[in-house]
Amino acid sequence: MTTKTAGEASFTLADFDYHLPEERIALHPVSPRDSSKLLVVGQGAVADRVFSELPGMLQPGDLLVFNDTRVIPARLLGERQRDGNVVAVEALLLKRLDPSTWTAFAKPGKRLKIGDRVTFGERGSVCLMGSLSAEVVAKGEEGVVTLRFDREGAYLDEAIAMVGAMPLPPYILEARRRLGEDDSAPDAQDYQTVFARNDGAVASPTASLHFTPGLIEQLVAKGIGHAFVTLHVGAGTFLPVKVDSIAEHKMHAEWGEISAQTARRINETRAKGGRIIAVGTTVTRLLESAANEAGQVQPFLGETEIFIRPGYRFKAVDALITNFHLPKSTLLMLVSAFAGYGTMKRAYAHAIANGYRFYSYGDSSLLWPGAS
Repeated sequence: MTTKTAGEASFTLADFDYHLPEERIALHPVSPRDSSKLLVVGQGAVADRVFSELPGMLQPGDLLVFNDTRVIPARLLGERQRDGNVVAVEALLLKRLDPSTWTAFAKPGKRLKIGDRVTFGERGSVCLMGSLSAEVVAKGEEGVVTLRFDREGAYLDEAIAMVGAMPLPPYILEARRRLGEDDSAPDAQDYQTVFARNDGAVASPTASLHFTPGLIEQLVAKGIGHAFVTLHVGAGTFLPVKVDSIAEHKMHAEWGEISAQTARRINETRAKGGRIIAVGTTVTRLLESAANEAGQVQPFLGETEIFIRPGYRFKAVDALITNFHLPKSTLLMLVSAFAGYGTMKRAYAHAIANGYRFYSYGDSSLLWPGAS
């Protein structure tokens, strides 16, 4: 990350690049979850803490907002057969279009044609239903295809659950393979939050992975409340930014919901002087999508394409808990907008130098707003 002033709007993709030693990438979570490191960032300063100390950093009357999405086993392995030729195919489900149809990232996407049929899972691995089969009915950019399955609704959900795997980020899977690890580690539990309940995400809201039932009880005992929203993490998590001028990047839509009850509680908290602590960039994006210019959060149901980058004025979020993000990612741009570009540049340098673990299974940070 190069040097920029806080008010400069002409950020380029290169401004959000940094070098991370490979050994800083977390391939597995720590145990217990709340024993991870926590870097507190605010007013241009940083402090090294432990996540379990979070209750002491917040005040009675504050409100934590969690994303209760649940990750589905969206990674499907199969094969395409055409004219006697067999090609191994990996598909990552992205978005459901109707009861039998999904968009998906496919590898190798270039080897697939409209009309191809792909069979997922070993034969007979879906109980009595046989293998799960889908037809390629459309192709898009970046390896995205549209798959129409031979089952629909709950029957399709059951089949996906049986043949699918937890859709871990590619850098975790690739690093584990290089190390000769079995990628069937206990990710089915590790990659879900303890309060996940609404199926639909293809990536975990990883900031929430650090919370345990015991830690939540401690927060409640101190008078720190919590509420839930839902944002199904989708394609935007995986697609790289490919334009030099970040203002030209287009986010992919993700579906979210804020109930009237949750919106009311958020607004009442702020009216009483409490602070809204967004747990994760997904929560931040959803709250900011639903907030009016006065900072009041409205009930929300639908898709958001909000792209938060330096220069954005936050309306609904007073603090942000988040992990450390990939170079050149929209998530790094978001946290730079919230805490200040220069502040985050220094914070990431500190985290790298002091042994913090990065990315989805890595350590966390508590960010307070800033402009430096």
